[in-house]
Amino acid sequence: MQVRRAVRIRRAEGLAGPPGSQASALEEATQAVDPQINAVVETWPADDEPKPGSTPLAGVPFLIKDIGAAMAGRRMELGSRLAVGHVARADSFLMLRLRRAGLVTFGRTATSEMAYSITTEPVLYGATRNPWNLERSAGGSSGGAGAAVAAGAVPLAHGTDAAGSLRVPAAYNGLFGLKPTRGRVSMGPDLDELFSGLAVPGSVSRTVRDSAALLDRISGPEPGDPYFAQEPSRPYMEEVSRHPGRLRIGVVTQAWGGRRITAPVADALSRTTGLLESLGHQVEEAEVGLGVGWEEYVLANAHLFTANLAATVDELAAAFGRPIDSSTLEPATLAGYHYGQRVSGAQFVAALTIRNSVSRSLARHFDTYDILLTPTVPELPPPLGAYAESAQTLDGLGWIDTVFDRSPFTMPFNMAGTPAMSVPLTADAETGLPIGMQFAAGYGLESRLFRLAGQLEQASPWSGRIPAVWAGNRTGH
Repeated sequence: MQVRRAVRIRRAEGLAGPPGSQASALEEATQAVDPQINAVVETWPADDEPKPGSTPLAGVPFLIKDIGAAMAGRRMELGSRLAVGHVARADSFLMLRLRRAGLVTFGRTATSEMAYSITTEPVLYGATRNPWNLERSAGGSSGGAGAAVAAGAVPLAHGTDAAGSLRVPAAYNGLFGLKPTRGRVSMGPDLDELFSGLAVPGSVSRTVRDSAALLDRISGPEPGDPYFAQEPSRPYMEEVSRHPGRLRIGVVTQAWGGRRITAPVADALSRTTGLLESLGHQVEEAEVGLGVGWEEYVLANAHLFTANLAATVDELAAAFGRPIDSSTLEPATLAGYHYGQRVSGAQFVAALTIRNSVSRSLARHFDTYDILLTPTVPELPPPLGAYAESAQTLDGLGWIDTVFDRSPFTMPFNMAGTPAMSVPLTADAETGLPIGMQFAAGYGLESRLFRLAGQLEQASPWSGRIPAVWAGNRTGH
């Protein structure tokens, strides 16, 4: 099992051991790769107390994202100058479960400002670089998590996903990333939901089993949660090794907004369908509608995202006594803030109605298909700076439209609240850059995804593919 293998290797090489040794060893492992990729914004001394031995994650080094996991006494700055110095007063429910899992959380990873982009290039801490090509984006908003895991700093890391923020970094960095069902992991106690139920916590990892092990430990409701996802019939770790059966898989080849997928991604999708057919699955092209037009869909998301953003910005500005202007916020975030201030209550409620329409429409397709397959993103990781010019000129709606055009396949499953995963099945023959494929299932059916992912990992293993950054710095692995 990969998680236990990671722990054994770390112990053999001194990354876990007697009190006093672990903190320096983890710092050494991180510093071996992070100066090249800029994925980790802060580390702190690891807790050298012995970890519980009853969980498969006990003693595994872990990083939390700079948003979405409050750790008592540690900073959570949301990748923003507006929130610099913000310290969590108490552990969130998620952090308590991470502690109980025995993980050694020793730092936080970079995010785009306020998790408001699918690239991680914040002004506050600088751009995170893709370990496969240092001139390319590591994705976002969990780009720091993706780059850190891909570069070998940790075997898995926490992230959040409101529009693809786990799956895009997974695709760009050659990792496995699963967005859980809405309600699977609690956002409490300070939040009942994030971004009106669009965002959920999760992780990226090199192996399917590692993500399954983590979801086993962090899932389940807490008092006051607004959503409920039915408990699985068995642990997700057991599902990884179970045969998925013969699945009917619908393939979506055309992005809902009309964006054409690039040739390398189209080739990867073709190879993936061939692999699925060789495994005995029934694969066919599917016509999958969202229940609303694309422009109406983008507008509804813009209203939800920017109204939530405006409330967060106002709260932070009041708490720290800081201005809301270009000295504290990046152009895209500032534009989103001003747009969100103008969203009326009626427009916000109408956007929730659109969310419901998309959820109902996608749910009907899961009556026909066990799984929906799409590319995770329609293109290879873009060069760093590709988003900068747009951010300077677009208003709040224009920015959301641009982000959704770059990642048209991921967001519908956030609106629907259904689980979806990016699997690193292939790579571009010319550049060697990873290409992720997205698989989605009906509400609460992560078990089905884990069974399929385990089968795919056995049939087309990706663990041997590692970027040059990791290959040149084998410390800790």
